[in-house]
Amino acid sequence: MINFNQKQQNLKFNRPVNILIVVAPYYNEISDQLILGAETECKKYDTSIDFINVPGALEIPPAIRLAHENLNYDGFIALGCIIRGETSHYDTVCSDSSNGLMLLGLRGANVGNGILTVENVDQAEKRANPKKMSKGGGAAHAVLSLIHYERNITEKTEN
Repeated sequence: MINFNQKQQNLKFNRPVNILIVVAPYYNEISDQLILGAETECKKYDTSIDFINVPGALEIPPAIRLAHENLNYDGFIALGCIIRGETSHYDTVCSDSSNGLMLLGLRGANVGNGILTVENVDQAEKRANPKKMSKGGGAAHAVLSLIHYERNITEKTEN
């Protein structure tokens, strides 16, 4: 039996990991903090990182789909921030971006979801800050865990 209940410090990779971080920088200060958290986590595992920016959270899943189908990345980190406004647009963007990322995962893409869905800027700042909740770091760790899991399954089935 394979034990995949690995703690953060126990992730080990026997070959390099390549990650694409897809960022919707609508709220620049928030996305910068999310990026910092994701980079910090990825550096712990000597991960190669590339970045692309897209206009908004709704464009993150299609951008990841294009990269997943056409480029050679082990995983993807989605970073952005959706803050509730006065209309129901918030609900649509939250739901559609989250569903899009989930569908990508079910279709074989390793995705860490670091798109914040919050009520106000204060909540976003706390969640994005690498010294507080570090949701960017959490998204990075999630995708690294998926890659670790996938590689362990692949290695066990090849032997």
